[in-house]
Amino acid sequence: MTKKLLTFFIILSILIAIGISIYIYKFYESIKFNADKIIYYNPPQSALFYDRNGNLLDIRYSKQNRLYVKYKNIPPRVIETLLATEDTSFFEENWGININAIIRAFITDIKAGKKVEGASTITQQLVRNIYLSRKKTIKRKLEEIIISMEVSHMLTKEQILERYLNQIFFGNHYYGIKTASLGYFHKNLKNLTLKEIAMLIALPKGPSLYDPIRHYELNLKRANLILKRMYLLGWISREEYETAIMQRPKVYKKMLIPKAPYAVDEAIRRLINKYPDLLTKGYKIVLTIDLPTQKLAKETLKWNYKRLLKMNPNLNPKQLNGALITINQKNGEVLAIVGGVNYKQSKFNRVTQSKRGLGSSIKPFVYQIALNEGYNPGTLIPDMNRKFKLTNNTNKKYWMPKDFEDDTLGLVSLRYALTHSLNLATINLAMQVGIGKIIKNLYKFGFDKMPRNLSIVIGSIGESPWKMSQLYTIFSNYGIESKVHLIKQISIPRENFQIDIKPQFKKIEPSYQAYLITNILEDVVKKGTGRYAYLKGIQIAGKTGTTNKDIDAWWCGYTPNSETIIWFGNDNSTSLGKWMTGGRVSAPAFRYYYKRLLKIHPELKRYFHIPKEVKTYLLPNGQKELFTPLSPPPKQKALNEVPVF
Repeated sequence: MTKKLLTFFIILSILIAIGISIYIYKFYESIKFNADKIIYYNPPQSALFYDRNGNLLDIRYSKQNRLYVKYKNIPPRVIETLLATEDTSFFEENWGININAIIRAFITDIKAGKKVEGASTITQQLVRNIYLSRKKTIKRKLEEIIISMEVSHMLTKEQILERYLNQIFFGNHYYGIKTASLGYFHKNLKNLTLKEIAMLIALPKGPSLYDPIRHYELNLKRANLILKRMYLLGWISREEYETAIMQRPKVYKKMLIPKAPYAVDEAIRRLINKYPDLLTKGYKIVLTIDLPTQKLAKETLKWNYKRLLKMNPNLNPKQLNGALITINQKNGEVLAIVGGVNYKQSKFNRVTQSKRGLGSSIKPFVYQIALNEGYNPGTLIPDMNRKFKLTNNTNKKYWMPKDFEDDTLGLVSLRYALTHSLNLATINLAMQVGIGKIIKNLYKFGFDKMPRNLSIVIGSIGESPWKMSQLYTIFSNYGIESKVHLIKQISIPRENFQIDIKPQFKKIEPSYQAYLITNILEDVVKKGTGRYAYLKGIQIAGKTGTTNKDIDAWWCGYTPNSETIIWFGNDNSTSLGKWMTGGRVSAPAFRYYYKRLLKIHPELKRYFHIPKEVKTYLLPNGQKELFTPLSPPPKQKALNEVPVF
């Protein structure tokens, strides 16, 4: 070779080396910041929903189902099993790559004429999992090596392992080992056996192939190979190996059965606008729900559903439905909410998303207005027929309301009229008080969008059970309206973010005035339209509600420190059938519910408190009646000349 030719080759080699160096440098500069996604790792995380006592109700997510676990909370045995399987020299590597393994794999692949041996470290696998496709090209491999080196330079080995075990896919929508542990075994990581750990570590190589739900034996086979390798490495004893080999752990098909799906759905609806990252950032949501009460509420709704189908075989099982909400009226916390008899068939929440005709369940508010205007439970009001010409009517049509029993009683006491839910007496009372005053005060109580029409006093308007539960706290909480709420606490554990939801109240009227209604509603249960809700040993107040043609059937009832609203009807708003009233349809469900609720929560109070301002006086027939500073004894001339019902 001549001197000139040698010089040419030297210069050419230098230029090629410079060119390659420049290319590699520019390539590095173009991708080096890609490592930031791993260095500042913030993957999508599921939201966890708990009841008030820390019971896990549900796990919801929008991108990836991931429960994050910090390195300090990962058992050492999990780390050992992973390293034995994927990268035994992980803690000896300094660059995030294993040069010797790469060279060895390269030579093996050349000899075989195809890809037969891998050389990826755990760091490389993490990089590939987050950034790169599985398409095998020189450029992709170069990217993988450069990013791995950058990650290894910026992070500790423990930080890399933490990211790896939280990032890897374990099949069945489970991302991260904590998620897979809870999903497949219903266990926290610290409670896993050696065999269960090996079964999980077997999955990333082929999440579908080694799926323990569909391919249990294949998963066991690979797990046993992992255990054998650990034994040969000397990382587990012979006794540990032999014990683990023989185990056949139980694998669950689902992570958990949602325990309060209607409640969780509603919580998401109420939070998602304010917290758009609710289902991706690892929120922990504590609901006000009490799980035992919630389970009983669900059972009660199904029990009543079956009972009604037996009562009226003509009912359509696909249309018949119900709703139930129980709250603590003292603070407005929802203890149970069931929006339908079968969540799988219908996720529509009839507690919050449906407005149904109220029927007579609105009457206590009308009577409360009268009491606050100076009427007394013993005041006599006329129960007699009325005929009203419909406005804007050229055909001379009339509205002629009737009582349920289709008869009239003449003069009756206000107490008797509400106890027996007399429509005519209620309409006459509203006319005496003034429909304008009635509507004004109904707005004050919290009702809205009401027509200026007498029919509203017997329930021609609609409301949701959720809204009714809040409105009824005016009575059950002695004149103080409690804002009904479902969420107790919102937090993001990884960010030290936490908000505690405080109860909100609004004083509507004096406690002694509200108690007058409670006392009358006790009579509804003892001897009125709500007799089927009666339960011995506890004071219950409540009101039935039935709309025209028996379409909607309500029971709004409460005890000294809990309140429950129950509604039943057909989703297509057809009749439940003749005589299918709130008293016959929904009140028995309340009795069934509370009979069992008192066993779950024997601490529930049994008797209503009587405000000191409430006094008694004697009626002409010798019976005692209540009065207050705002509702004095009536001054009616003919009081001793007529029967007081």
